[in-house]
Amino acid sequence: MSAPERIPPRSVTSADLLPRALAEGELTVRGRIRDASNAALFCTVAHDGGELSCVYKPVAGERPLWDFPDGTLAQREVAAYEVSRATGWGLVPPTVLREGPYGEGMCQLWIEASAGAELLALVDAEEPAAGWKAIGFADVGEGKTALLVHADDERLRRLAVLDAVINNADRKGGHLLPTDDGRLYGIDHGVTFNTENKLRTLLWGWAGEPLTPEAVEVLQGLGEGLAAGGALAAALSPLITAAEVEATRARVDDLLASGKHPEPSGEWPAIPWPPV
Repeated sequence: MSAPERIPPRSVTSADLLPRALAEGELTVRGRIRDASNAALFCTVAHDGGELSCVYKPVAGERPLWDFPDGTLAQREVAAYEVSRATGWGLVPPTVLREGPYGEGMCQLWIEASAGAELLALVDAEEPAAGWKAIGFADVGEGKTALLVHADDERLRRLAVLDAVINNADRKGGHLLPTDDGRLYGIDHGVTFNTENKLRTLLWGWAGEPLTPEAVEVLQGLGEGLAAGGALAAALSPLITAAEVEATRARVDDLLASGKHPEPSGEWPAIPWPPV
C-alpha cells in the first residue's frame, strides 16, 4: 500500500461518543503506516454522516514476542486506554477492539501532532538547563556523548505515572504526540501490563521524586477501580489476564506506598532502543 493520505476528520459526534463511532462505524483502509513494527493501517471510519481518521492494527499483523503471549497486543492497547480514561487525564486517544477488513484488531483515533513542539533534546552539557529533566548520556558517535533530556512538563509527568501503572516497556520519543490545542497523547501501548517489571521509558526525569498531590489522588481512584468488583477491573478483565489485572493493582499500591516516581530497577534495560 502507498503511504497514507492525511484526511482531516469531520465531526462525527461528541467526544464522549468517539469510542462508539470507532467501534460501530464503517472502516475503510486508506494506506499503510510503514515505520510501524507491526501492521498498522491508516483508515477512516464513517459514522452518523461524518468521518474520523484512525489507526487500525489487526491482530493478524502482530509480530510474535518472546515475553508476551501471541495475539494480545491489540487488547493491551485498549486496556491502556481504559486505564488512561480512568485517570481522567485523557493521555491515550480513544481506542476500541473491533472487527475490520483483516480481522479483529484495535482501532484508535488518529492524532495529528504539532510539528514545532520540542519535548526531547540532546545537549552538550553535564546538567539539564532550567525547564528540562535529565534522562542520561547517549553515545553520539566518534567517542562523544551528549545529555539526553526531556521537558519538565506536567503532561509528561502525568504520562510517566500512567506508564508506571501499565508497566509500559516501550515509551519512545516517537510515541509522544503533542497537539496544537496544548494536549499531549501517548500511543503504541502494545507491550504493557506484563506481570514482571518491564518499565522502559524516556521519562525518567522525575525518578525518585515525590508524586504530585494530583497523581496521588488519581492513583487512589485507580486503586478503588481495580479492587474486586471495581469498574476498572471489570473493564480490563476481557482484555488482559486476571494475574495482569492483579499486578496492575499491586503497582498502584506500590506507588502509593512509596509516594515517589519509580526508579530503574537495574534488572531490565531502563531506556527503549531506539529511544526515538
